[in-house]
Amino acid sequence: MTQETASKTETPCIAVCFIDPKAKLCLGCGRTLPEIARWHKMDNSERLAVMATLHQRMQDAGLPIPAPRP
Repeated sequence: MTQETASKTETPCIAVCFIDPKAKLCLGCGRTLPEIARWHKMDNSERLAVMATLHQRMQDAGLPIPAPRP
């Protein structure tokens, strides 16, 4: 598998899909519904940019930081 292919398959999803009604973020990964819907259409740089913000946005919203997927 090439680096490009590996990057294309990366996802922050941990299969805990529930949107917090106040923060509008998934409690499992921290993405918004529009980001989840577009994920398969995003290029690697877009995905990496979103992934770089997930921890901080969950923290800013006062939501628990999900444990990484094993």
